[in-house]
Amino acid sequence: MTSAMTATGRSLRELIDAADERGLAAAGLACLDRCMPLLASGGGDALRPVWAAVARGDGAAWGEAVAKALVDLGAAGTEDAEAVRGMLATAPPAWTAEALRAWAGACSATALALHGRFDAAGVPDGLVERCRAGDADGAGPLLAGELRRQQAVLESAAHGPTGLRRARELSVEGGRVLRAVVSRRARTA
Repeated sequence: MTSAMTATGRSLRELIDAADERGLAAAGLACLDRCMPLLASGGGDALRPVWAAVARGDGAAWGEAVAKALVDLGAAGTEDAEAVRGMLATAPPAWTAEALRAWAGACSATALALHGRFDAAGVPDGLVERCRAGDADGAGPLLAGELRRQQAVLESAAHGPTGLRRARELSVEGGRVLRAVVSRRARTA
């Protein structure tokens, strides 16, 4: 069995359960950010103000930035794009641990499922939840990479602004990987 435990020995679910508001907001936002290449428009810099609100830990700015980003993204087209837009649409306007924890968990599952759909072998039933619980056995390279990034974001976000910078870097890296896979698929289709 391949383990999906982190350096701290905790599964993704355990990391989400232990995270504070800022870590949870960063975790959900990072999942969304890495999936932005699935939008036809690419999303541009729509999430930049949301990241700024997370960095400040500003609940009022968070709600406003999320609402503006949702308008900026516009309508979705494909099923994958609708899932990405749905992650942002379900972001809680309230900056509370309970609401952000539910959202971060949902974003985690959605991002893992989306990445898994682009793996050559696909995602067998239950694999995403097994990965989140610490068992990545059978995960393809995209799914396994997304799982590692999610764990690293949660671990990094616990270290304040420096950690958030690292979380953002992981999101940019993950977005590039997914963009390359989507582009390659489009050329071969």
